[in-house]
Amino acid sequence: MSWVDGRERWVYAGLAYALLAISALATAVTGAGPNGVLGEQGLWAAVPWPVAALMAAGWLAPVPWLHRRRDTRRALVVAHYLVLLALAAALAAKSAAFVVFASAGYPLAIALLPGRLVMAGVTLTALVNVTAQAGPEAGTTLLTVIAGVAVPLVLAGWYVSAEHDRRRRLVERLRTAMEENAELNARLLDQARRAGVLDERHRVAGEIHDTLAQDLVALIGQLSAAGRAPHEDARRRHLDRAAELARRGLSETRRSVRALRPEPLEDTELPDALGHLARSWAETVGVELRFEVTGTPVALAAEVESALFRVAQEALANVAKHAGATRTALTLSYTDESVLLDIRDDGRGFDPQRPADGFGLDGMRQRARGVGGTLTVESEPGQGTTIAAAVPALPAATPDPAAPDPAVPNPAVPNDERQD
Repeated sequence: MSWVDGRERWVYAGLAYALLAISALATAVTGAGPNGVLGEQGLWAAVPWPVAALMAAGWLAPVPWLHRRRDTRRALVVAHYLVLLALAAALAAKSAAFVVFASAGYPLAIALLPGRLVMAGVTLTALVNVTAQAGPEAGTTLLTVIAGVAVPLVLAGWYVSAEHDRRRRLVERLRTAMEENAELNARLLDQARRAGVLDERHRVAGEIHDTLAQDLVALIGQLSAAGRAPHEDARRRHLDRAAELARRGLSETRRSVRALRPEPLEDTELPDALGHLARSWAETVGVELRFEVTGTPVALAAEVESALFRVAQEALANVAKHAGATRTALTLSYTDESVLLDIRDDGRGFDPQRPADGFGLDGMRQRARGVGGTLTVESEPGQGTTIAAAVPALPAATPDPAAPDPAVPNPAVPNDERQD
């Protein structure tokens, strides 16, 4: 960009010098005399035109230097331009051929002057050219042109430039506000993710306390009782109960692990995983289930897909256990900014305002809230139930080359636990 700017400043200066040379050559060859209402007056009439042309050439020399400083030294640039235009008018008073040189005011106005003064510079240059070529009797006509055309044109140019600057500042403020909003939105989403992680930890902790910890306490009690049993049959009963508790604890552990990371999402996309879940659920429960995907599916962040899958899983489990429905519908909708999940059934319904046992609805709300979304429940006794989850369409994260490959087994985990 600096190379282009440096090239332009020399082009403008070279153009002005070329027009000055053409005017001087035409004056020397044709011997053209003064013309128009710009007659020579005072001491200027005694200055030969070659001397005046050399003065103009010297005044053009700072143009490349001023071009690079047109935004930082505007007053100096404007003063230089006005003096240059005055020299052009004085030369045009000596010879009409220097009207060609005066035309250099057009490109120099665009190159040097601030935006609000470009139109004024162009208008002044046009007045110099018209005045130099008008006859002595055209004084009144020129005043009319200046009053009726030039002044409104300058004012219009000033207004248009001011409006352009105002809109540019408004766009800059809008861009800044959008950047601040994007940063704030990113922070809010990060806080939502953190809150979701905290809620998930609380949920898992509650499940471990209510299931696995209780089973371990009972298991220890059965093993202690087996050690104190006086007969072999009693010892065998205690050991059988301990084995049952161990199996139940292992089952709960596996269920908790699956709740943290849905296995169907490891190898398939969310629509396919939900489709497989819907077919499996319908075959197992024996209830008609219609699954539909609307919009254009896109890859979402892992936590968003996991939350939606778990909401669908929990909602269908509640339908199977409590609804007594004959028909169920599962709809996944993609929009530009959000993803919607709706689960509807024609079952017996319930009152959403009444406290319910278990963690089903609260767990679904926490999962949706954990990814910055919402979950609403609409139901009435005898009118079926609709559960609607709406979450932001966060795109899938770009894989980190430095991150460990999840397909590679963790050597810190025993082989038998990895198989589970």
